[in-house]
Amino acid sequence: MRKLQMVDLKSQYEKIKQTVDTSIQEVLDTNTYINGPKVHEFQKSLEDYLGVKHVIPCANGTDALQIAMMGLGLQPGDEVITADFTFAATVEVIALLQLTPVLVDVDMVNMNISLDGIRKAITPKTKAIVPVHLFGRAANMDAIMEIAKEHNLYVIEDNAQAIGANFTSRDGVKRKVGTIGHVGATSFFPSKNLGCYGDGGAIFTNDDALAHTIRGVVNHGMYVRYHHDVVGVNSRLDSIQAAVLNAKLPLLDEYNAARQDAARKYSKAFEGHKNIIAPMICDSCDCHVFHQYTLRIIDADRNALLDHLVSKGIPCAIYYPIPLHSQKAYADTRYKEEDFPVTNQLVQEVISLPMHTELDDEQIKFITNSVLEYFS
Repeated sequence: MRKLQMVDLKSQYEKIKQTVDTSIQEVLDTNTYINGPKVHEFQKSLEDYLGVKHVIPCANGTDALQIAMMGLGLQPGDEVITADFTFAATVEVIALLQLTPVLVDVDMVNMNISLDGIRKAITPKTKAIVPVHLFGRAANMDAIMEIAKEHNLYVIEDNAQAIGANFTSRDGVKRKVGTIGHVGATSFFPSKNLGCYGDGGAIFTNDDALAHTIRGVVNHGMYVRYHHDVVGVNSRLDSIQAAVLNAKLPLLDEYNAARQDAARKYSKAFEGHKNIIAPMICDSCDCHVFHQYTLRIIDADRNALLDHLVSKGIPCAIYYPIPLHSQKAYADTRYKEEDFPVTNQLVQEVISLPMHTELDDEQIKFITNSVLEYFS
């Protein structure tokens, strides 16, 4: 059996080595390292894939979120609602811009932001909602957009973990997550479903005026060289990373399908187990692209299971061990523990197993047998 990896980028690269190497060599040959043809090629290809009018590449996913908020013109003191159970980057950029983060609980079934939590958190100072499509599962964008419309709020989709996932609206129309709100942001960190070989990110929108503003923000506020029309930052996707992404984007649906297939096999093995709650997998499975495959362990010692798996050479992780409302950087007297019952439970129960495009049946069987062995 091949050595188990949480994310096996080496094996993935070996399958696409010639395409990736050729694409990178073209950048080296032309010396177009910043805003070169490869960046523009990737931008257009991603616009076509997502069905969105504007993709603005940038340096990383955290920048993408920050720039989206800058583009919307949010002001210090404006309140921005987001989920308590997620990676810190989502709330980090809110704080960096001197906006007021408002953390709310998540839903126990899908681990995405609680709709009731959003409704209860809205005040006259609320200006935006940031749903996170956690672990690759689409949040309920119909309901979120309805709440936003009712209260005249912006919706900024944090799509760092769910690129390629679909959300099917009540009218049956499918749209790619990240393209439904006023603006979306994603990350191309190497371990993502669509990852480069360094840092990278992008912002998506169908709003022409917002796209124009954001294009200035990512490039020092310039539309014409040395003419600074808006306050900006230096956040550009470099051409070598775009070259890698150009090689991988045509394979994204195949990669996501491989993750979905692995998830089905995992969940089949755990079906009906009294101590294991596996992720829900719908019939079509296109609403979840399994950036992470995350179990909930109930009436058992999750940490001891982690130790057991590590002892057998199985990498695994806890995403996330500490709620954002309990982090020193984001602690606030506004938050009460009773406001976050689901998040506080999940941090004690969740464990993520290896999930990537190169998982094979032998590896999945070894992992699932090892999990079940712990409970026997």
